[in-house]
Amino acid sequence: MSGHSKWSTIKRKKAATDAKRGKIFTQLGRELTMAAREGGGDPDVNFQLRLAMDRARASNMPKDNIERAIARGTGEAKDGIIIEEVNYEGYAPNGIALIIYVVTDNRNRAVAEIRHLLSKYGGSMGEGGSVSWQFNRVAYFSFPAEGRNEDEIFELAVDAGADDVIFSDKVIEILGPVETYKNISDSLVEMGIQPDEAGLRMVPNNEITLSVEDTLQVLRVIDVLEDLDDVQDVYSNLNVTEEMLEQLEAA
Repeated sequence: MSGHSKWSTIKRKKAATDAKRGKIFTQLGRELTMAAREGGGDPDVNFQLRLAMDRARASNMPKDNIERAIARGTGEAKDGIIIEEVNYEGYAPNGIALIIYVVTDNRNRAVAEIRHLLSKYGGSMGEGGSVSWQFNRVAYFSFPAEGRNEDEIFELAVDAGADDVIFSDKVIEILGPVETYKNISDSLVEMGIQPDEAGLRMVPNNEITLSVEDTLQVLRVIDVLEDLDDVQDVYSNLNVTEEMLEQLEAA
């Protein structure tokens, strides 16, 4: 997992442009709208909305944008836009499994773009269920390790219901069952920790290690998929090693 977290950090540093920021806000707005539509506009009782709002604030999304997206979901903003969420499954080159989480106002457009890119870069679409059995959905948090006491973090995580805590030189990751998200989040807030990443994600049961060249090829596929406006997240069972991360950071 630490490899995926570090890869995400690298991408955030390299994607700090106005165009990328606009795309992030579009994605977050759709996620907020979906959450509010399905569970109402009160984050205290709507767990998914609280999660989406946490992600939006972590990305410095303006308060007005957040409120408009929620209003669209609750029906207060009647603009006629219908947004839906769907997961697609497929394969990148070298048999790497992909779960592609989409929030879109046009499902036909989304699946056509995903299918085209996978085919273009040597991958393929999969049938529903062909890939998802290889993953588990978990609550996930990561934050810088500097200045943190490992014993205190471990105790916090266990008390909040986490299953695993992963310590590395730069990053600490906490994983737990989906239902522990709020407990872990609240515990981190009480300790004054603002996670770099916090949310629900699909974690592979087993990761596959490829050569550096093949790994970079897969990461390029994931990158172009994530550049699509309708794609919120792409999860894979690719193992990203320290050697590969060094090459990515130097690029």
